Amino acid sequence: MSPSQRRERIVDVDRRLVAIAKEIRVLGELSWPAETVDAFLVSWRRGAPQLPSVTYPHGRHHAQLEALRELRAQLDVHDPVQSFLDDTAGSYRAAGRMLEHAGTPSFLELSQALYGKPDDRLPGASMTHLEAADQLLAATDKLADAGLDFDPGATIPSEEAAARMRERLASYFTKHDVEVVVDPHLGAKAMAGAKRVRLRGDTLFSELDLDQLVEHEAFIHSATALNGREQPVLTVLGLGAPRTTLTQEGLATVAELATRAIDLARLRRIALRIRAIHLAIEGADFVEVFRFFLEHGQSDEESVRSAMRVFRGGDVRGRWVFTKDVVYLQGLVAVHTFLRKSIADHKPFLIERLFAGRMALSDVFLLEEAFTDGLVAPALYVPAWARNLRALAAYLAFTAVAYSIDLGAIELEQILPAYDFE
Repeated sequence: MSPSQRRERIVDVDRRLVAIAKEIRVLGELSWPAETVDAFLVSWRRGAPQLPSVTYPHGRHHAQLEALRELRAQLDVHDPVQSFLDDTAGSYRAAGRMLEHAGTPSFLELSQALYGKPDDRLPGASMTHLEAADQLLAATDKLADAGLDFDPGATIPSEEAAARMRERLASYFTKHDVEVVVDPHLGAKAMAGAKRVRLRGDTLFSELDLDQLVEHEAFIHSATALNGREQPVLTVLGLGAPRTTLTQEGLATVAELATRAIDLARLRRIALRIRAIHLAIEGADFVEVFRFFLEHGQSDEESVRSAMRVFRGGDVRGRWVFTKDVVYLQGLVAVHTFLRKSIADHKPFLIERLFAGRMALSDVFLLEEAFTDGLVAPALYVPAWARNLRALAAYLAFTAVAYSIDLGAIELEQILPAYDFE
C-alpha cells in the first residue's frame, strides 16, 4: 500500500468512526432531568426523602455496536495509526455496551472497565484511589480545624459569570467562536464542548469558580476538542473517546494546579466523590450518599447533584453505580507524572503534543510517527502554562526534589539546624 493509499484509507476509517461515535453520548444519555433532582429536594425538605425514579432506554445502540465491530475487523492493528483507530473504536463500543446495560447489574462492571474503581492502585504508587482520597480528606480536615476557610464566597450570578467568561475566551480562541451559554436544565455546574461552554442556570459562582471554569472547561476541554476537529486526517481526535477521559480530566485538573485556579474545596470534592462511589458500591443508597455529602459541608442542592453523579446509569438502591469520577484523581497523578517524566527524560516536546486533540497519554507515543510525518498536526491552542516550557520545567524539576522529602520525618521547628557561632 502506497503512502497516499494508506492516508486515504485512514481518512475513510476516521470519517466513518466519527459518524458512528457521535451517536454514543455517555453523559448525555445518563444525565437525569432537572425535574428528577427537584422532586427529590422537595421530598427531602418535607422530611420524607424518596428515592429518585429514573429509567433508561435500552436497545438504542445495536446498529452502532455492529458497525464498530465491522470497522475494527477491517483495521490493520500493526499500523500504529490504525491501531489508534482500533483502540478508539473499541472504547466507543465498550461505552455503547455500558449504555445498553444502564440500570442493570452489568452496568457497574462495564463502567469499571472504562473508568476504573476506587480500590484500583494509583499509577506508580502503592495506595489505591480510595486511600489517596481518604488521605486528602484527612489532611484538609486538619487545615479546616486550623481555621482555613474552604468557602470562596459564591456571589456571581450565572448570567454575569457567562459574560465575564466570554471576554476571556474571545482573546484566547482567536480563530473560533466559542459560546458561553446559561442552561437552566444542566445538572453539572458547567460542561464544555468544542464550540460551546454551558453554565448551570440559577447558580452563584465565585471568582475562583470562574478561573477554574476558564482553565479547566474552556482552555483544556474546548481547546483540545477544537484542536482535534482541525486535524487534517484524524478528526476523531475532536470527539473525546471514553478511553481519553482519564487523561483529559487529569490534564484539566493539572491546568487548575498550574494556574492556581484550584482550592481545597475543589480537592475535597474530588476526594469525596471517590469515597461516595465506594460507599454506593458497598450498598449505600441514594439518600445515604446524599446525606454523606451533606455531612461533609455541601448544601442540599450541591449534595443531590453530587449524589446524582454517582448513581446516574446505575441503581438508586446502591451496588450498581457510575464510576467515572474515579478518573479525576488518577488522571491528575498520571498527567502530572507524565509532565515530570517528559522533562526528566529531555522530551519536553511531548507536552505540547498532548494538546493536539482529545487523546490518552499512550496516544502521544502510539502516534509518534504520525506527528513526525504530518498525519497529526500541531495543536492550534495550547494554554500559556504549557507553552512556557522553561517555567514548567523549572516548577516540575523543583517539585520532583521537594516530593522526595518525608514531612513525617521532620518537625516544623527543625527544618533548618540552629547555628552555634563561637
